[in-house]
Amino acid sequence: MNDKRFVDTNILVYAHDRTAGSKHHRALQLVEELWNSGKGVISTQVLQELCVNLRKKVDPSCPPGELRRLIRDYMSWEVVVNTADSVVEALDLEVRYRTSFWDALILHSALHCGASILYTEDLATGHKYGAIQVVNPLIAP
Repeated sequence: MNDKRFVDTNILVYAHDRTAGSKHHRALQLVEELWNSGKGVISTQVLQELCVNLRKKVDPSCPPGELRRLIRDYMSWEVVVNTADSVVEALDLEVRYRTSFWDALILHSALHCGASILYTEDLATGHKYGAIQVVNPLIAP
């Protein structure tokens, strides 16, 4: 069994948004667990979306220097690099699983790295996509 855990952007945003209440606490706890275990995986898409969201959707926005340091920290995790082939393969997943293209690209990255769990709030918790189990860590157990 693979111990890799792929983390979608929304979980990381909540982990750094101190105004997000219980979602912040749950996401932060998960991210800290992944730091300690070394099991966290993200993609270039997640890094890009994290930059945009922490600058545009979180109040107060993350200052550029702090954001740069944060992104460099996350670069110590395994990072799946999206390629042109990733885009084509995500298009196939979009049709197969009837998801948005962006969710299909996240699924592609999680499948590509061999993760067993995808942490996200965008897909149905408990649902399986191939070998990937979706878990929403923001809802109460």
